[in-house]
Formats: sequence, structure tokens, C-alpha cells
Amino acid sequence: MPAEPAPRMTAREAIALLTDGAGFTEHRPPPRTLPPDGPLGWAGYDAARERAAERTGEEESVVYGTGVVGDRESVLLSFEFGFLGGSLGQLTGDRLEAAYELALSRRLPLLALVATGGSRMQEGMVALTQLQRVAAASTRLRAAGLPQIAVVRDPTTGGGWATVGAGADVVLALPGAQVGFAGSRVRPPDADPYAYGAEGQFAAGQVDAVVPAGELRGTVGRWLRALGAREAHEAPRAAAPLPRAQPSSPAGLPASGREAVERARSPQRPRAEAYLADYFTVRLPLHGDRCGGTDPGLLTGFGLRADGQPVAYVAQCGTPTRPAGYRAAARTIRLADRLGVPVLTLVDTPGAANDAEAERAGTGAAIADTFAAIAAARVPVTTLVIGEGGSGGALALAAPGNTHVTADSYFSVIAPEPAAAILKRPPAETGATADQLRLRPQDLVELGIARSIVR
Repeated sequence: MPAEPAPRMTAREAIALLTDGAGFTEHRPPPRTLPPDGPLGWAGYDAARERAAERTGEEESVVYGTGVVGDRESVLLSFEFGFLGGSLGQLTGDRLEAAYELALSRRLPLLALVATGGSRMQEGMVALTQLQRVAAASTRLRAAGLPQIAVVRDPTTGGGWATVGAGADVVLALPGAQVGFAGSRVRPPDADPYAYGAEGQFAAGQVDAVVPAGELRGTVGRWLRALGAREAHEAPRAAAPLPRAQPSSPAGLPASGREAVERARSPQRPRAEAYLADYFTVRLPLHGDRCGGTDPGLLTGFGLRADGQPVAYVAQCGTPTRPAGYRAAARTIRLADRLGVPVLTLVDTPGAANDAEAERAGTGAAIADTFAAIAAARVPVTTLVIGEGGSGGALALAAPGNTHVTADSYFSVIAPEPAAAILKRPPAETGATADQLRLRPQDLVELGIARSIVR
């Protein structure tokens, strides 16, 4: 069952929650005069607007301006659900477009505090086309390399969810918030309410985190730093430093291919969590592939190192990587590239998932997209192989020319067992096959596949 939503905040209460007394400077777009009762001449529309203004103290369903969140100046736009259900009309579109343009002109991140029921019926198709204006403004901001964070409140439905909300780089949700394209009055009567809530959307990989209101300001502030929100004059960031080697029981390098494989598969060998915990002081996960899938065996997100340097990470956890994992990886790499944040990938998988479900979910296309994301990246990508490097499912996350290995790793075109089977060799020759594959860390350096061994 979905969690109970907290009492609904007004637009200005939501802004104050993030700025915490640091101040907010409201902006307004140039005034526009609508015809009587709006573009459709909808009887009673002007009176409804007047009642909404008296009830809320607002002129429209969106308030926007500049404020400081954490230590970062930002553009904030906040929906007032009490004003005609936070619906989008022509004047709302003016404000939304102006908010995005303000962020663009001042090179500031945009924070959207969303609570809306969708497009305003009283303005018909004129209201619906405001979604196109929002999408175009968001695209301009994205092309300029500026981050967009959405906080979806209760409720966030319809076109507001499908543009300002789900179109953001990072989507945070308040507990119990109704979140979904279909509002409560238009979805099927027997629909599972969990699928339309913050927690259900998180489970489906559509929301990155469900954050209690009391933790929201700190979380958003950390995200602003980790996403690389910085001044335009700052120099491009350097490559992500290599992680330190984590303690491992065997000493030295593996003497044979079989030993290399055994060490990489050892349950005692350090995994991604150990490397990430040592590498970052702050970690902010990105969750899901935005196509309804998640892969618990692949961790993605952004983090801050002890010196404050932001780094994006994609880390395999030793399991076969599923299509949702590769899509989440590509999403993270492309976001980091757009924002100018270096990327660290940790390779550790026996290979891509190869069951029928994975094939139906598009394993090949997802792997291809991950290869393409790394190939197109303009920011430096640093890779450390920390365990198994199983064929193309591992190589998809490896940086050409900047891949390093640990003493507990191997990398191979195929694992030695299936290689021996394909060659019709008996199991006793698996070790010799592993030697022939030259998959040890020192072999990989000698072959030019890896630049160094981290120990």
C-alpha cells in the first residue's frame, strides 16, 4: 500500500523548505491579457480564477524566482496546487518558460517543486500545448549543461509529471505523494494505487529517491554540488582519480589463469560497495532506467570526494548485468557528460544476463547503448576492473585507453569453462584454456588492454 502523504504545502512553503530563510527573490514574466473567460470563452473561468487568487494569494498556479539552496544559488519554480489544482494554462506556461530562461541566462540550476493535476481544461488545447513550450525550454537548459532537479509533491500527475517532473535529470519524491501520468479520476477503477505513488514509482525505476520533507533541503543541496553546478568560468574538471586497492587475502599476482579466475570469483574478494565507500564521502544514487526497470546488481549515481570533487559512478556488483542496468548506466554517463562531471566505472560481472527475460527486455540494444554512451563521452571516463570481466557485458563499461585492473581481477573474451566447452575440450583442460586466454591482470597490461595494476 502507498504511504500516507504529508499535509500539502503551498508553493511558498515548499520554496521556504529548501531555502531555509536564505531568501527568495520572486520574478514575474511580462503581463499578458487573456480574452474574457480565456481562449475558449469558457463560462465562469474568470470567476474561478478570481476565487483561486483570493483563496491562495497567488496570481497563477506557479511561483518562480531565485534563491540559495545549501550553498548554491538556483532558480526555483513551485506549483500552487490550491490554484485550480496547480493546472497548466497559458499564463502558467509563460511563468514556466520564463523560469527556465532565467536559469539559462544566469547559468543556474533549476529546481522544480511540482504539485499539479495537469493541463487546464478551461483553456483546452491552448493549455495542452504549454507542455511543448516547457519541453523546448527544458531542452535549451539541457543543451547548456545546466542541471534540473524535480521534487514531486502530492499530487503530481498529467502533463506536469510528463514534462517538468519526469523530464528532470534527478527526480526526488515526497513520501506518499501521488505520482503518475494518470490522475485518480481518470485511471482504471481497478488499478493498483501503489503504481501511482512515490514508492511505487521508485520501485519501477521512475524516481531516484523518496525523501522525507525534513531531509529535503540537505539532499537537494548535496545533489547540486554533486551534479557539478558551478560557475561558468570554472575550468573543466580532471579525470576521476583511481580508487585505492581494497584489502585482499592473496598476496601478489595470480600465477595462472585458473588462479586469476578463482580469485576474481572468491566470496572474500572486495566488492563495489567497499570501493565506493572508500572513494566517496557522499553518495547520491540514481535509481532505475526510466523504462520501468531496475537492476540491483548495478549501482549508479553521483558522489563527492573528500576534496569536494564530484564524480559520477557506475559499478557492477559481481552479478550478471541486466538490460535495465545497462540503460541506467548509459543514462548516468550521458548526464555526467552533459554536466561536465568525470565518470568512474567499476567492472565486475561474469557477463550480461542471458536468460529469456533479458533477451525480451533488449539486452543487445541496452549493451549497444552503453558502448555508445562511453564512446561519445567528452568527459574523462576512468575504469577499474575489480573482479570478473566477463566478455562484452563487462567491456561495455570499460573506458578505451583508461582501464586499470586489480590483482583480484581477470578480463576475458569468454570465461574459460564455456571456452573449453566450445572447443570440445574436457573439463580437465579448463585451466590450460584459461592460460591460453591470457586473462590475468599482468597479461592484460602486457597486451595493452589495461594501463596498470592497482594494488
